[in-house]
Amino acid sequence: MASDPTLLVLASLADGDKHGYSMMTDIADFAGVDLGPGTLYGAIARLEEKGFIKALSSDERRRPYRLTPAGRAYLEEQLAALEPIVRIAGRRLRRA
Repeated sequence: MASDPTLLVLASLADGDKHGYSMMTDIADFAGVDLGPGTLYGAIARLEEKGFIKALSSDERRRPYRLTPAGRAYLEEQLAALEPIVRIAGRRLRRA
């Protein structure tokens, strides 16, 4: 997950609605990953197509996005799938 743009965008939006630049700065803060605009907006487009996020109407130039229930469920599934890997890797590191 640490560098998967799709999961990073979903994780950012799990904290609330954000526009693209806010997502980029949030992701850089919590994951230490600097997503370029092309990577970010490519991930946003894919997530919108899948129904995992939706664009909100705005009177401003920047368009905010919101995590949908399907997006929340997908993020939860992905995190649950990563848990055993993190647990096993942590255990192995402690033994090393």
